[in-house]
Amino acid sequence: MKKSILALLLSSLVLLNGCDDKGGSDTGKVKVVVAHNQTNLDSPYQTGMLKLKDDAEKSQLFNIEVHAGTIGTNENELVEKLILGGADVVLVSPGFMTSLGIDEVDIFSLLYLFNDYKHWEKVVDGDIGKKIADIIYEKSGKKYYVKSYWTAGVRHWYGKKPVFKPEDLKGLKIRTQTSGVVSDYWLSIGAIPTSVAWAELYQALSSNVVDGAENAYPYLVPMEHHKTNNGKYISETGHDYTTRFLLVRAGLWDKLDDKHKEVFENAMKAATDAERNAVYVEEKNYKEKAIADGAKVNSLDTTPFVLKAVEIQDKWGKEHNMVDVIEQIRKLAKD
Repeated sequence: MKKSILALLLSSLVLLNGCDDKGGSDTGKVKVVVAHNQTNLDSPYQTGMLKLKDDAEKSQLFNIEVHAGTIGTNENELVEKLILGGADVVLVSPGFMTSLGIDEVDIFSLLYLFNDYKHWEKVVDGDIGKKIADIIYEKSGKKYYVKSYWTAGVRHWYGKKPVFKPEDLKGLKIRTQTSGVVSDYWLSIGAIPTSVAWAELYQALSSNVVDGAENAYPYLVPMEHHKTNNGKYISETGHDYTTRFLLVRAGLWDKLDDKHKEVFENAMKAATDAERNAVYVEEKNYKEKAIADGAKVNSLDTTPFVLKAVEIQDKWGKEHNMVDVIEQIRKLAKD
């Protein structure tokens, strides 16, 4: 009888040792749940997440489960899952992070802060990106790490008429953020920030609820906003080189050994490159599609738009003790 009990205990220990802290199988692989809020399976987010899965699983150390909008289509849900352990890696925006009380990340929401993607990459992949990541880790109560920066493209104005100077936007209702530094900018040039759910924007543009909106080609074109009367003019204002944070749950990361961390770090780097490259390619392709569909695209001198933005950047920097960081970002544009 004693031998039977001992044998049962030993077999139980073997089974437990074959399982990871995420409830993995007896393969010994660490299960990692990664998620984003886009339901479009062709989105750059999905491209990046699938690259993360492929590279991490090649090591035979991980089992990666990818969720494209299936465990949350808004960022609140994703971060809640992250904190509670229902997800291990999620993608969120600066605007959402400020709603959690991490005001410093709103620096990436400041319009016309970046000149181009090369400038943006210098900032997020360098010391400033590390500084913001450290702030997020501390202010999150050490619940999650920022392991990489992704992008949702560069945003432009699109509406019922072309825009060439700030005055052209005066009195126009634009679907955008209605609070924070983004709203402050549009108000400063006379536009009227208006809240419309993304899923309802096509109808809002079609029925004159708003006069226009702002977003990147890979997002506005698949939704066919450019085919509406109030979306057919796309003016390349290039006001926002968007930033997204790839968050990793500290409860998972801190338990990984050095080998697992090295493999996962490399997989995240490859995923970041894949996501960014997908955005860069899609911007070109979707612009061409918009033009082929009949949209009117115009370039413009952004100088007067930038001058308005600098005032808001300087004000925000003083209020958040980030003047030196903004100056560093501006300097990197010249290096």
